[in-house]
Amino acid sequence: MEFFERFAIPHPSPAIYASMVAIGITVIAIIAGLTYFKKWGYLWREWLTTVDHKRIGIMYLISALLMLFRGGVDAIMMRAQLAVPENTVLDAQHYNEVFTTHGVVMIMFMAMPFIIALMNYVVPLQIGARDVAFPRLNALSFWLFFMGAMLFNISFVIGGSPDAGWTSYFPLAGTEFSKSVGTNYYMIALQIAGLGTLMTGINFIATILKMRAPGMTLMKMPMFTWSALITNVIIVFAFPVLTVALAMGTMDRLFATNFFTSDNGGMDMLWANLFWVWGHPEVYILILPAFGIYSEVISTFARRNLYGYKSMVWSMVIISLLSFTVWVHHFYTMGQGALVNSIFSITTMAIAVPTGVKIFNWLLTLWKGKIEVTTPMLYSLLFIPIFTIGGVTGVMLGMSAADYQYHNTMFLVAHFHLVIIPGVVFAMLAGLTFYWPKMFGFMLNEKIGKISAWIIAISTLVAFMPMFISGLDGQARRMYTYSESTGFTIWNMISFVGAIGLAIGFILIVYNIYYSIRYAPRNVGSDPWNARSLEWATPSPVPEYNFAIVPNVKSSQALWDAKKHGHELFKGKIEKIHMPNNSGVPFIMASIFFIWGFSFIFAMWIPLILSTIAIFACMAYQSFEKDDGRYISVEEVKETEEKLGGTKI
Repeated sequence: MEFFERFAIPHPSPAIYASMVAIGITVIAIIAGLTYFKKWGYLWREWLTTVDHKRIGIMYLISALLMLFRGGVDAIMMRAQLAVPENTVLDAQHYNEVFTTHGVVMIMFMAMPFIIALMNYVVPLQIGARDVAFPRLNALSFWLFFMGAMLFNISFVIGGSPDAGWTSYFPLAGTEFSKSVGTNYYMIALQIAGLGTLMTGINFIATILKMRAPGMTLMKMPMFTWSALITNVIIVFAFPVLTVALAMGTMDRLFATNFFTSDNGGMDMLWANLFWVWGHPEVYILILPAFGIYSEVISTFARRNLYGYKSMVWSMVIISLLSFTVWVHHFYTMGQGALVNSIFSITTMAIAVPTGVKIFNWLLTLWKGKIEVTTPMLYSLLFIPIFTIGGVTGVMLGMSAADYQYHNTMFLVAHFHLVIIPGVVFAMLAGLTFYWPKMFGFMLNEKIGKISAWIIAISTLVAFMPMFISGLDGQARRMYTYSESTGFTIWNMISFVGAIGLAIGFILIVYNIYYSIRYAPRNVGSDPWNARSLEWATPSPVPEYNFAIVPNVKSSQALWDAKKHGHELFKGKIEKIHMPNNSGVPFIMASIFFIWGFSFIFAMWIPLILSTIAIFACMAYQSFEKDDGRYISVEEVKETEEKLGGTKI
């Protein structure tokens, strides 16, 4: 039994047993459904082997929405535990596991795939390309992310969840204090998913720099494409640091090296530095694409060109540079001295300046605009005041002397949630609603969308504003309980009410999707929002080849100029179109990575060696495979365009 004992849960509970049953039933239901409806072939041909950037974007989107609810359940459990003093909904160990997985899931497996979903779907369309530069690499990127996410999410039913916090600080994450394999899951799953993200960064830099439509210079790119370019440059510089840190942490845990130990020559603060050298740029990897979405939405529904285009671009460039100079503000209290703290205080407050420039540019775009308050615009308008609260409290935390008061309290929790929720989640929901008709050919219901937007915005404030007060009163974060005499009860109960409100808001979004699938009209056309950039010049939903004729661009608002000033977007005639073939190699290779990661986590060396050989075999097969792609004939293109009503502008 010794072999099987390693897979047991070290701290089981009824909730975990219920999760095991639910996972088992779900897997059986999916297999039975696919078999009954004879969809295995369709699933393999159309989705598992696809290299189409649009389908890959939709798969990222589905994954992100699933992880949003997975992380949301963790959040509800935490707020329920803290709603009343000396509660016993969760014990100390289970609470540690829940807040650890909540942070990792929401940052790495919800927010990251959400922004990459929109990048995948929108960027090639905005620049007039037919696909990304490396379609198969794009598929491999998704499947590595997906397998990393699945590997992380089986931890709480096989072997036990990580419990050292989402930052996984050593020595807490070392074998002395984290004896189960939970932290191994953290190290390996993030390594696999991060490898996929790094590939995405390289792919999109190449796509944006080399595949733009004729006439689209860098300073004529739409703002979302600019944000994607800068974000992917940050990814390429930041993610290798995380990769190295995770590799060193894995070796500490599995091979008893001493990189991050507190004795034998190790340095636990090395992990903190490496983690945050990646971790703070990661904040801007999430925020900058969100800023790009807000720029697209606000200019569309204010019916004005974006105010200060060049200053918006340069502010993002400056943010990307400064993002690598502020990481020490995450551990002012850990003893690096007044001079170092002062330097990083200055850089931290400096990064607020280009962010402020963007806020004022959006406000000036709205000024004298003919504003139409749609659901995406409502999210964008609600974002500005709530994000400003989060940003201002960030400047407070950026002052190193004051941070000694705020650090490790609920004040900090309130700050970063009031940055990430309006700054990323609102943007993703705005982008989801905005691009939904382009993805699926029908619109989400506006009335339900606006109700859910208001509920989510109000609930965000109700959930997190009380934490500023309880944090200043001394409530430490990561405490699983507290006594009634502390006076924290009222603030935690209000936060719990806000968390329930957020859950209701997100459930309404799911209902909106269901309602719209059933009842929304399908004749919305290619440009239902009267938008401004190239993606809206394609039919809805978009054909495989994107553009029958490669567009000719004269400004950053190419479609708007074509509609208002008569610019001819599509010159020339339809010709046969070269497209890449589907491939099963990315899915198979990522599945082997899953086995490789699982074997590594449990130190099963023979499966690890075999899966490593299999990964290299896939790489060799891909390298020597001769595949010149295929052509879509002129007749097929014309038939598709006639059916979808494309290429008219």
